Amino acid sequence: MQAFETRASALFGVRYPIVQTGMGWVAGARLTAATSAAGGLGILASSTMTYDELEQAIGRVKQRTSLPFGLNLSPDLPDIQQRIELAVNQAIPVVSFAGAPTREVIRQLHDGGVLCVATIGALRHAQKVVELGVDAVIAQGSEGGGHTGVVPTGLLVPQVVDAVGKDVPVLAAGGIHDGRGFVSALAFGADGIAMGTRFLLTKESHVPDRVKSRYLKTGVLDTVVTKAIDGRPQRVIRTDVVNRLERTSCFFQTTGAIRSAIAFRKLGDASAVHLLKSARSMRRNSDLTWSQVLMAANAPMLTKAALVDGHEEGGIFPTGQVVGVIDELVSVAELFDLIISEAIAVASKICSVAHD
Repeated sequence: MQAFETRASALFGVRYPIVQTGMGWVAGARLTAATSAAGGLGILASSTMTYDELEQAIGRVKQRTSLPFGLNLSPDLPDIQQRIELAVNQAIPVVSFAGAPTREVIRQLHDGGVLCVATIGALRHAQKVVELGVDAVIAQGSEGGGHTGVVPTGLLVPQVVDAVGKDVPVLAAGGIHDGRGFVSALAFGADGIAMGTRFLLTKESHVPDRVKSRYLKTGVLDTVVTKAIDGRPQRVIRTDVVNRLERTSCFFQTTGAIRSAIAFRKLGDASAVHLLKSARSMRRNSDLTWSQVLMAANAPMLTKAALVDGHEEGGIFPTGQVVGVIDELVSVAELFDLIISEAIAVASKICSVAHD
């Protein structure tokens, strides 16, 4: 099948400039490897893994494919230095961040031959990370899932391209799920696309089938952007849990987070302990209050309750608004075939109209 060659595909060494984002509890070894094998760039989520779990997951990806894949890191991880060394030693070609890494972290990655990508939701943040030295930017519009900004993709991406696109490749994210969205992103000046929700709803996604069915029943207007989960705007499916959190005062949100943290420790869950350590690191390296930090530490476990354990009554479902127009589960290979074949048809139609 025809390839769309852009600066992004050349930079990452992939056939198609299509990135599967590093969604916590979702982007495991199977999904990451399937994306890379299909010709895109799969990104392995690591912030919700312990170091040992991450090391094992990298090994499983390499068993499934020899093609390039990436690793997602959080700037606030307490063991980020150890994980950077792992990425370098394992020859991981790309590391992505949801937020701005430090200049020193970027330097260490570059010294180890690793590319650095940052996801942003505002023009000023794109300018900041490019000044810090990242190699590519994912510009996510407000339609995107999880933590998101307020500017729609159709406005944000051209803005970012005009400001930083001459220096680094820009990938569009938010509201994209098919070939039409792919061509639209290229028309905006982007060098490719990044998708989360569309990859969550594939056969290789680790999310349980009953949870995927819940997503497929969600309409375009059934999501909400709320600060009630961890103090930052986050798009999720509107559920009773979210409604209850929005009605709860900050004090009770905080005490609820404390109770959850204690419960996680009693369970002896290594991932939970890892997340609580991340919260302490976050407190040291930011101006967040303890209340905000505790909520932020609790949020990934609420996501785990829904996406891993399938407990709708006690968890949250991060999603892009695009969930409302996805109506089937396909394999990752089938998804790539659909996107590229439709993109070719759409591009040909545009060229035909232009010639007329």
